[in-house]
Amino acid sequence: MKFLIFILFAIASTTLFAQNVVHNYKIYDVKKQKVIAVGDIVADMEKSDVLFFGEDHNDSIGHYLEAEIFKQLHQKYPKNIAASFEMFYTDTQPIIDEYLSGLISEKNFIKEARVWPNYKDYRPLIEYAKENKIDVIGANAATRYSNAVTKNGLETLKTFPKGSYNFLPPLPIDTAIGRYYEKFGETMGGHGTGTMKIYQTQNFWDATMAWNINKFLKEHKGLKVFQLNGRFHSDEKLGTLAKLQTYAPKLRILNVSSFSDESFDNPEWEKFKDLGDYIIITNPKVKRSY
Repeated sequence: MKFLIFILFAIASTTLFAQNVVHNYKIYDVKKQKVIAVGDIVADMEKSDVLFFGEDHNDSIGHYLEAEIFKQLHQKYPKNIAASFEMFYTDTQPIIDEYLSGLISEKNFIKEARVWPNYKDYRPLIEYAKENKIDVIGANAATRYSNAVTKNGLETLKTFPKGSYNFLPPLPIDTAIGRYYEKFGETMGGHGTGTMKIYQTQNFWDATMAWNINKFLKEHKGLKVFQLNGRFHSDEKLGTLAKLQTYAPKLRILNVSSFSDESFDNPEWEKFKDLGDYIIITNPKVKRSY
């Protein structure tokens, strides 16, 4: 009886949370110039191949929406959806697959897949994928490669053993110029020597994620990919999104830019229209996830 009461309480708490969340985000369709619902994004994926969700890593409402979009994508396209994460690494793909197949414990998965400190924010998506047998792509570069690039530049990747190339995108990797370069400089406060190596690392991350999405789609014709990353990687359709479009020009890609903003009560949509196909503004008064 106590167990039944606990279950009913948990269901009620989850329902109440979901109802409260609805009042703490707004979704804007840039093309249609109107506020829409999650289901509208899902419906728009009918003719698209990849949906980028650009997040603020500590936005609890954004994380809730990621899980909700993923769930609705699966419900609408039950045999044709996969998830891809910046938060997991290419060299941990066997561990991800083993966990999703129920072959290893969550404890081992968390340790050996080197999950991010805020894994609790992404756990609902992973558990949903496990329950529904959905593929998950560990898209990002292993930290050892990123650190090498930050220290010695992109050229250092050419010196790694051939076996390492299984986890790397095709070399050489171009460093994006133009708007992406300008944005990075604005964020970092200039383009000094040290900053340029960090910028090369940023491009390395972009190329690795894009290449792994592209490789997966080549091997799984007809599937749609839901890609999660920090929004700098996909805002203005730059970064990872631009790299993916270079690898696969025919892919049809949509992107979401999600963040909290002080204009939440009366959003300045025009101000954000260049960020993506959909803009999600979350209530800045809601507690961050960390």
